[in-house]
Order: sequence, then structure tokens, then C-alpha cells
Amino acid sequence: MISGRFVDLSHQLVPGKEEYKLELETYDTTDLYPQYEKDKKTWYILQEMRMFSHCGTHIEFPYHHNRDGMDASAFPLSRLISDCVLLDFTRKQPGDFVTREELQEREGAIRKGDSVLFNFNCARFYRTERSHDRPILAHDAVKWLVEEKKINLVGSDASGIELKGVPNQPNHQYLMDNEVPIIEFAAHLDNLDKERFTLFVLALNIEGLDSCPVRLVALEEE
Repeated sequence: MISGRFVDLSHQLVPGKEEYKLELETYDTTDLYPQYEKDKKTWYILQEMRMFSHCGTHIEFPYHHNRDGMDASAFPLSRLISDCVLLDFTRKQPGDFVTREELQEREGAIRKGDSVLFNFNCARFYRTERSHDRPILAHDAVKWLVEEKKINLVGSDASGIELKGVPNQPNHQYLMDNEVPIIEFAAHLDNLDKERFTLFVLALNIEGLDSCPVRLVALEEE
């Protein structure tokens, strides 16, 4: 028996209502595979799912921005279950930068090898016209997290960590070149009681997949 409190940090996905394609088509199983016999009134279905890899709460693997980077199938499972720290930056407004100096002020909270999640209070914008309104991680702040703290991954409840419209997404490129994945569109971060927890990011094991929607889960120890 696992002891502790589980917190779902994922948005519920709704077919046909997401920014990126998510469609479900339902078939009677025997229409596709007549060898699976059943009575006509028996509910026995198969569904075809069509979706983009960046739909909803998702993890972006290095392959997303580095043709030689690890994809979903290559990324170590051991790094998808990790110690995580939540940093509260809800005071930041869309367009504000999180600076290196501000992260250094919280250096004691960030342990080497941590996964780092930022609470920007942006989950409220999900599936609205403001879904891409967000604060930004300054590039030297990202470099400090990687070079000084050797972080495992970084993410937030926002749609990204870049200044919108900047060419080539330098934060993404730097992280991917250093094999650090990114979580986008986390949810329910305010439901966490603790700053530190175990983070579960169990993506599908699909060869060649650059990103994957995930059920992002925190386990808070009792």
C-alpha cells in the first residue's frame, strides 16, 4: 500500500474542444473484427483516437527541439518519477520575467537533480482566449537551473516558458540540447499542500514521439 496523498496535476481533455486536435471515433468491435462474436445488444467497442502530441497537459522530450535528442521511448523511466519542488510565482503577471536573481533567492528550496514546477496561476486561462498569456523564464535563469542545479525537468501551469514570438525558442533549444524535458499546461497546482513531493510523468512508450499528453500526478508524503 502506497502511503501519501495523490494530487492530479493534469487538465481533463475534452475531444473537439482542445486547442490541438483531439478526436475520438467509436466503432462496434464486431464491425471491425467480425471474428469477435457477440450479441447485438452487447456493448463492446473500439475507439480510434486522433490527437496532436502537445494536447493538454504534456511533456516535451528533447527530440522536440533536437533531432538527435531522446524521444518518448528513449527517455529514462527513472527520470519520469522524481523529486519535485513547486515554486510559487503567482505574483508574476503575463509578460513578466522570472529572473536568475529571483531563483537564486530560493536556492535553498531547489535541490540538485530536482524537477521544478512553477505556479504562475495560469491554469485559469486554459481553454480560453488567454491560454497563451504567461510569465517568461529569463534565459539566464534557465541556464542557472541547468548548470548550477542540474535539474531533471522544468515545467509550469502555463503554455510555455518562452517570450511569445521569439524566433527559434532559445529556452526550449537550450533545455533540449541538455536533455531536460519540459512540462506545459500543468493544472491544480493550488491543490498541493506541500512544496516538495514525488512527481509522476508517465508518458506513452512510443518510438519517435516528440511529446506526449500525460496524467501528471504528485504524491505528497504523509
